[in-house]
Amino acid sequence: MKIYIVLVCLTFLLSLKSLAQMPHDAIYMNKNLTCAAIVYGNSSWTDYWENSLKRENQNIGKLTSESMTAMISYGITKKFNFIAVVPYVKTHASEGNLLGQEGFQDVSFWLKVKPFSYKGLAGHITMGVSIPMTDYVPDFMPLSIGYGSTVLTSRAILSYNHPSHFYVNGSFAYHLRGNVEVDRDAYLNGDDLTYSNEVPVPDAIETSFRLGYLKKDNQLELFAENFSCTSGDAIRRNDMPYLTNDMKMTQVGVYGKYQPKNIGVNAKLAYVVDGLNAGQATTFSVGLLYLFNLSILN
Repeated sequence: MKIYIVLVCLTFLLSLKSLAQMPHDAIYMNKNLTCAAIVYGNSSWTDYWENSLKRENQNIGKLTSESMTAMISYGITKKFNFIAVVPYVKTHASEGNLLGQEGFQDVSFWLKVKPFSYKGLAGHITMGVSIPMTDYVPDFMPLSIGYGSTVLTSRAILSYNHPSHFYVNGSFAYHLRGNVEVDRDAYLNGDDLTYSNEVPVPDAIETSFRLGYLKKDNQLELFAENFSCTSGDAIRRNDMPYLTNDMKMTQVGVYGKYQPKNIGVNAKLAYVVDGLNAGQATTFSVGLLYLFNLSILN
């Protein structure tokens, strides 16, 4: 299963009002402000959906994926931001003889812009690219640390901030995923045997809805997210998942942040409530936040 564990640490410059931000939210860094972040994440599951059949796999027991993610974001202007994310991922199975993987996964770069805003209503666009950092083995699922695919992502966000400090936002993203070269001469794609070492990874659509409260150094958010491939095959009975699988999952969760002045902390908890060719994962993360004004270095 491809597990997105994106963990963030952000900070405020003393006396400046700036908030932690990610590619999927409607928060921006002010001009010249730079965030440096480091966050620990943990995602685990015992049950998974083999196609639509929910089952457990005693050969691997509990599958756990841990990560340490570094992030930096920079305010080019107060409505135009740059974000970079680097995750280090480690996987582990509690049972069986399969060894997990460990290493740097995929570095990603994002640009986020706010093209319009009117009385609390705003539109946002983010564009990003994700590139494998190391030569890890992608077709060793579910213990692989990633898909090994170069991904281009475009995302549209519509948000509304009420004067009472409550907010809502919804987003739609399309992930255009490139083919992957594997160390084999043939593979099964559904019922078809394909003689090639190049595997097509299905594109995917991601949607989300967020409801929260944000005031100065306090943020509390409830969210629901859905990730769905646009094509692909199913996990065959008693077989391992593969890069060509049609994976879908819906997760719900809560996010919180406390950031008084220049140092802050955040935490996130999420649970997959429904899926297809995916694990029913519980994910949590905790982060330490720090931000500085890059202009003071000039």
